[in-house]
Amino acid sequence: MTTMIEPIRQGSQAIDAPTAFAAIALAAVSWDGVLSMAGSRALRHSLDYRHPFCDYGDAGMVKLMDHLLREMRQKGAQHLMVEAAEALNPRQRATAYAVAAEIMRSDGPLQADERNILDNLAITLELSATDTETVLSVMEVLHADVVGD
Repeated sequence: MTTMIEPIRQGSQAIDAPTAFAAIALAAVSWDGVLSMAGSRALRHSLDYRHPFCDYGDAGMVKLMDHLLREMRQKGAQHLMVEAAEALNPRQRATAYAVAAEIMRSDGPLQADERNILDNLAITLELSATDTETVLSVMEVLHADVVGD
């Protein structure tokens, strides 16, 4: 039996692309029900400099996150990601995946559960394995230790 997922709504409108993009980022950072300090900083950083979020101001960002947190508590992170994916075009989907991967990588190497979430997100966003592996390879370079080998 399949269940219908209610679309995220803001008032009487279906979700817009910026809200959907932020929803994927939020779901990625708190997929396990925990919003860590590192994940929270990574989420804020990934949105703060990006248009249109840089124009929202603190109050606008708090309102957006409050709305998305309510949606995530009601539906769960996975359903939030599925609904949000439907509102994004292919380029936005690829960028959302890269942001999700960076957020998940922000607190250390990807754990098995995080890889599973990213694999599911890639399928939800209809991204190719080649594209997602490229993103994950870049994340390894970006987040590599400076001291060591």
